[in-house]
Amino acid sequence: MGILSFIHALLFLLVLRVSQVIHASERHIKLDSVVPRKIATADADFFTHSAFRALIGADQPTAFGVMKVGEAEFPALNDQGVSYAVLQFPSGSLNQPHLHPEAGELLFLLTGSLEVGFIDVNDVLRIQTLEAGDVFVFPKGLVHYQYNYGQESAFAISAFGDADARTVLSPWSVFSSNTRDDNIAKSFQTDASNVRKMIAD
Repeated sequence: MGILSFIHALLFLLVLRVSQVIHASERHIKLDSVVPRKIATADADFFTHSAFRALIGADQPTAFGVMKVGEAEFPALNDQGVSYAVLQFPSGSLNQPHLHPEAGELLFLLTGSLEVGFIDVNDVLRIQTLEAGDVFVFPKGLVHYQYNYGQESAFAISAFGDADARTVLSPWSVFSSNTRDDNIAKSFQTDASNVRKMIAD
């Protein structure tokens, strides 16, 4: 067997192996997609969730409101790795500091403006002001918040990288960051002077 035959044989084995990997990946995608594992038969109604219809034409809320849809509300999301929320922010409202342990969050601001922020792994507060049409990502497991400082209501939708994106309220963790006292005060339903006292203690 010459060197050329050896190279051809090696290339053949490499191509064969790569095609097996590609085929296995395609098979895996086909097995994990479309219909959740435990559903033998499903019609189009199973894949439709209508709870958000209540938001169309509804009055503006007077306080921050969130409507979530995860696999508990919408079983078709089981094993799909995605869930969704609609966030409504009247002027001056806060979605208090919280985190999602198993999911990143992708927020799309449809109307109004929001101040958003998260505390990174180095305890640095990352703040951004969003305008309608902006998209912002909150990395998985990091404490974050959204606040409407504007005079107009804000409306956003968030997608999560988990079918059951748990929310853990964690306002105490913001004391080690540079989060503004007025945001912390709103979270604890107190005033900024009390926040400064809590931080000093």
